[in-house]
Amino acid sequence: MSIAVTQSDRFHLDSDARSELPEPAKGGRAKHYLLASDFDQTLSFNDSGEVLSEMLGLPDFERKVKGLASSHLVQQGGELTYLLLHDPDYRQVRREHLVEAGRRIRLKKNLAPLMDLLDRGIDGHRFTFYVVSASPEEVVRSALEGIVPADRIFGTRLNFDPDSGEISSVAQLTAGYGKVTALDELQSQLGVSWDRIVYVGDGSSDVHVMLHVNRCDGYTIAVSENQHLAPIARRTVLSDNAFSVLIPILEDVMGWTDRTKIRELFEASGLDVQGWEKSQVDRLTILPTDADTRDASSAAAAS
Repeated sequence: MSIAVTQSDRFHLDSDARSELPEPAKGGRAKHYLLASDFDQTLSFNDSGEVLSEMLGLPDFERKVKGLASSHLVQQGGELTYLLLHDPDYRQVRREHLVEAGRRIRLKKNLAPLMDLLDRGIDGHRFTFYVVSASPEEVVRSALEGIVPADRIFGTRLNFDPDSGEISSVAQLTAGYGKVTALDELQSQLGVSWDRIVYVGDGSSDVHVMLHVNRCDGYTIAVSENQHLAPIARRTVLSDNAFSVLIPILEDVMGWTDRTKIRELFEASGLDVQGWEKSQVDRLTILPTDADTRDASSAAAAS
């Protein structure tokens, strides 16, 4: 028997409007937090590899990724990097292809206003936002241009042949445990204590880093119901709007208990929380014991 328990919050936030945002509370020193986030299907709706493959007319990306994942040949999340280096179909990819793929990625709603709010701070709390992603940096930086500064993006770093422009090697793979390494570096550089680190992710490649953050008394948020991730994350939030990740931060990190106050913060940013459903979900897989199986087999044989 296996049991998985997860708490989920669902939102429907439609407006993209900007408005005047509240200033941080006066008096006292602001509490500084590091807020780190994955990119593919966390800040966006698309997987970078799927967008790149579709752009170049390359079929079977999903099948190839599943094959690599089942073989455990590469770090979870590093499948696209492996294909770029070793698959003949992907040897045609150049830096400009990665940049163009980034431009085609559809981001979650209200990401830019969220970055504005985090930069200004909330009620005596300030957040330094970074992206930690297994996707090539060229893709992520292109997708988030004008929203997240390039020096706040840690992605997979590729080396390109200066003559042919081909991808020649990997300088840094920010997948699996590589995300832990990147987050450790950020924590050290910023001087933020581990209990003031918040990590947001969506998939299996985030398991290592979420376990690490949890162990160090940080806070983790899942934005999907991935079967490996949701039981690990402190909270799970499902929405097509980037602002939704503020809900667990406001409630659990900052200690806001008044929903009216939370709604007012969203309204000050031009957003209306139209649906807010909290659900406690128990998922169970229950199998018969050996004795029950033998009894059922004997009864079937007798009949």
